[in-house]
Amino acid sequence: MDLSDLRIFKAVAEEGGVARAAHKLHRVPSNVSTRIRQLEESVGAQLFVRDRQRLFLSPSGEHLLGYAERLLQLSAEAIGALSSAPPRGVLRLGSLESTAASRLPKVLAAYHKAYPDVRVELTTGTNDAMTAAVLERRLEAAFVAEVPAHPELVAERLFRERLVIIASRDHAPIRRPHDVVGDSVIAFPSGCAYRRVLQHWLGRTRLASVRVLDLGSYHAIVACVAAGTGIALVPESVLDTVQHAAVARYPLPKVHGERVTPLVWRAADPSPALLALRKVASAAAR
Repeated sequence: MDLSDLRIFKAVAEEGGVARAAHKLHRVPSNVSTRIRQLEESVGAQLFVRDRQRLFLSPSGEHLLGYAERLLQLSAEAIGALSSAPPRGVLRLGSLESTAASRLPKVLAAYHKAYPDVRVELTTGTNDAMTAAVLERRLEAAFVAEVPAHPELVAERLFRERLVIIASRDHAPIRRPHDVVGDSVIAFPSGCAYRRVLQHWLGRTRLASVRVLDLGSYHAIVACVAAGTGIALVPESVLDTVQHAAVARYPLPKVHGERVTPLVWRAADPSPALLALRKVASAAAR
């Protein structure tokens, strides 16, 4: 068993099949199949089971994957410690829509200038969708709204956010949940952490009677609020990026309104490109 065997094994586990893993590794499928078979012979255990044209890890494979990730990460760290070459390749990064609009332009500009050989592929979505994508290895890391309680993930808290209720300018002042009785709520779809904050502020009893309009863009949300469609909860930093945001802002109590955006990634395998991003993002957050 050597590191190349473990890289192939890890790729097949992540891609769920030999053909997809071969494409990712730029190898022919027969070579990948042979290396997996040789690895199974060397460890004396079946590592995959097939179900409906997809490969799934066996219990032995699940056990080996943890060791494989740790060994490959140690190898990458050793090479990085001894090499002066800057990171290169692809960094698959996720982000909340709000963070992508208000925080990441500065971060990504500095990152691209410092590490031009890294190509960043950015995906946006809700807190829950981005966290799941990191766990499933579809993303290497993501800027989310909540630190996940998952043993495979670690987080670094970066950007402080202040959440505010926004309403049309002719709406009566909003100081408590009773002040929005009868209003519709405009929010990102379920899975959005800020939507959950608004739900907690409203309370379960009142929430049951609230009409919710799901939208996937802060620009659309702000425009609908300005037109009197309903109220919304947004990070104040996002409003600063929306030109002519003709809305009134109302602060939430500190327990609801003050949040910190974390960057989350799998503890087992941060790449040199991700380690470099952490440095740039930490500097931007100061």
